Amino acid sequence: MHYTLLQFLILLFVAFMLILLAQKVKISYPIFLVLAGLGISYIPGIPEMSIDPEVIFLIFLPPLLYEAAWYTSWNDFWKWRRPISLLAFGLVIITSLAVAFITSSMIPGFTLAMGFLVGGIVSPPDAIAATSVLKNITVPKRITTILEGESLVNDASSLIVLRFALAAVITGQFSLSQATTDFFLSTIMGIVIGLAVAHVLYLIHRFLPTTASIDSALTLISPYFMYLAAEQFHYSGVMAVVSGGLFLSYRSHEIFTDGQSRLQAINVWSTLTIILNAFVFILIGLELPIVMAGLEGYSLWEAISYGLIISAVVIVLRIAWIYPVTFIPRWLSKKVREREAHPGWKIPFVIGWAGMRGVVSLAAALSLPITTAANINFPHRNLIIFITFVVILVTLVFQGLTLPYIIKAIKVDEIDPIVPEEQQESTIKLRLLKISLMALEEKYSNEIQGVGLISGLKEELENSLSNASRRLESMECQEIENAEMEAYNDILKDIYKLQRQELHKIRKEKVFSDEVIRKQEMQIDLSDTKIPTGKRIIPVKVKNLKINQ
Repeated sequence: MHYTLLQFLILLFVAFMLILLAQKVKISYPIFLVLAGLGISYIPGIPEMSIDPEVIFLIFLPPLLYEAAWYTSWNDFWKWRRPISLLAFGLVIITSLAVAFITSSMIPGFTLAMGFLVGGIVSPPDAIAATSVLKNITVPKRITTILEGESLVNDASSLIVLRFALAAVITGQFSLSQATTDFFLSTIMGIVIGLAVAHVLYLIHRFLPTTASIDSALTLISPYFMYLAAEQFHYSGVMAVVSGGLFLSYRSHEIFTDGQSRLQAINVWSTLTIILNAFVFILIGLELPIVMAGLEGYSLWEAISYGLIISAVVIVLRIAWIYPVTFIPRWLSKKVREREAHPGWKIPFVIGWAGMRGVVSLAAALSLPITTAANINFPHRNLIIFITFVVILVTLVFQGLTLPYIIKAIKVDEIDPIVPEEQQESTIKLRLLKISLMALEEKYSNEIQGVGLISGLKEELENSLSNASRRLESMECQEIENAEMEAYNDILKDIYKLQRQELHKIRKEKVFSDEVIRKQEMQIDLSDTKIPTGKRIIPVKVKNLKINQ
């Protein structure tokens, strides 16, 4: 047991080193992870690891979906809801249908239900792969918004397709009309349950005296509560996590009232996401030898050819789908033409080529049960997992590595009227300064009598230095430290609270980018964490300290 644990920790460490290498060479780290998973499968003596497929979804999907929902801009999501919906629902269904019919006619022994199973697994692209590829490239904001929004919703829609296809394979019964009704019922009720759980968690964050550590811990268990609550009533746990995550993200300015909670939660989730992604690809590396050894009568080359054909299908189908759903609404609706700038052919092509599959597809494949309800081996389980891995490998490596070169070659330019980021930051800072000064003048006029606006850089530096000197002197005087310092800190806390409220108003105006607003929010959080809390330390006078002014 100790030796196996050591081996696994070494593999996890290697995965982290590969992520660092990917960042160094500016390549999407999921590409390195999928290659690492392939490489692990060829290492002799690697221990076999068996995880109950039923807990794969529970371990990996809720936190990954919640993290994606948390960082999704609701304003941007709602602005581009039409193309996102057509990709996240329309393309998922079309892809599932195409893969179902092709696999059932191409692979001996494959039923239509099993084809839908494969289609549901390989249909959702991975936002992490796409955004990490585009991170170091200047692309129109529309592209990243649509890709992130699509990935958030299509994970839910594809996994619902997977759920019904899995039930059909296990029970041997399938009704299209019943499945359609159950699909919408499962989706809607999943959203309702997710929002209900999110409201309870919101009240806990908002009105109970939580700490930064408790806030972070609550965010970690929140997606599991949402997922399990929906699954308990046989509705979509995935939609519950997505809807609940979007709600709490939109209300984050109210539930994280101090900077320490927000900053700690961001760091915790960044670490968890990296670990989960690395873990899944290590897991496929450990299972690949078993999968390849149990291909159930299919040769390795046959399995590879099936995977390559399905890869070609999902790539071509996505590009073929993206152009009609982009231009047909423009031809039919004058409002769309007036509201959205003409995308040309370049933006749809980049969105179409950025359909890399990733960790959600892999986790879905690994979650397939080992046996059916009749206690017999699940048909073609190893083949399905192997095909999924081939599709992920092809789309991540081939499309992921070529996407930056395609973008540079066709020179995709920004077409939407977007205020430059520097101008947005300056405008937001100005509004925050104004709200802070108004609060000081209206609420603390007695405390700031005699203080005027700083008119120049020299005067600003002199005043800052003078203020630092007075603060140091007050800390050395125990008699006045309590009154002055506590009042000073209370005023700062109140100002930061007002600034967060103003940022929320700015977000609701839907004028500024959510990324810029989050940067300003982080600056406030960082300043907030500098305010001392807890038990006061008795100050000690510092001798022979001279400050030249």
